[in-house]
Amino acid sequence: MGGVVPLTLITGASRGIGAATARLLAAQGHDLVLNYARDRATAEALADELRADGQRRVWCIQADVANEAQVLAMFARIDAEAAGRLSGLVNNAGIVAPAARLEAMDMARWQHLFGVNVMGTLLCCREAARRMSTRHGGAGGAIVNLSSRAAQLGSPGVYVDYAASKGAIDSLTVGLARELIEEGIRVNGVRPGIIATEIHADSGTAGALAAAAAGIPIRRLGRAEEVAEAIAWLLSEAASYTVGAVLDVSGGR
Repeated sequence: MGGVVPLTLITGASRGIGAATARLLAAQGHDLVLNYARDRATAEALADELRADGQRRVWCIQADVANEAQVLAMFARIDAEAAGRLSGLVNNAGIVAPAARLEAMDMARWQHLFGVNVMGTLLCCREAARRMSTRHGGAGGAIVNLSSRAAQLGSPGVYVDYAASKGAIDSLTVGLARELIEEGIRVNGVRPGIIATEIHADSGTAGALAAAAAGIPIRRLGRAEEVAEAIAWLLSEAASYTVGAVLDVSGGR
């Protein structure tokens, strides 16, 4: 980064992989924008933790990434308060719905799921590109999109709609990487496997995790910190020749 302190926006940063990534990036010298949708108290507590050493600047900004007006307002605040120096974006915000077969799902579920997982990523990528691209006067940067091994395995009988939404993220990552690389922006992705985070409670599958771990070649669930390491590497100059890659962090699954 040439001595310039990187500024990275992490969506869905208040818990799980987002929070683990925030802690790791702060330790590596990033200033941070922590986005959250609803849980202000948890997000603010994380921000206070990261500010404690007095070295990091951390902003906490509420925005539902599926809402264009809220995303625009979030980026406008970054422009106003951080001098428009955004250099990194981690599209981590994502949701699941209760486990179900496709014929039991309704349109409202799909609109909500794809709104957050796909439209939210598209919106944040667009706004980041408008700021980071050398075509628009930016200094370049890096984007990391969070996919899932479900994109390739399909999650039959659990949530094929979630898997489909993450398949869209895989396609976006490859295409956008090729679109933006000549403008100084590297785009890559990470596909976590079954990670021990709170998201499993949202789908009602937390009780099946022990059995799921037995089917993973490494014989355990992943940790959010292990996914954060892959994200941080892709954002770093160490990954300067890595473009359009989607890294599996899945214990061999």
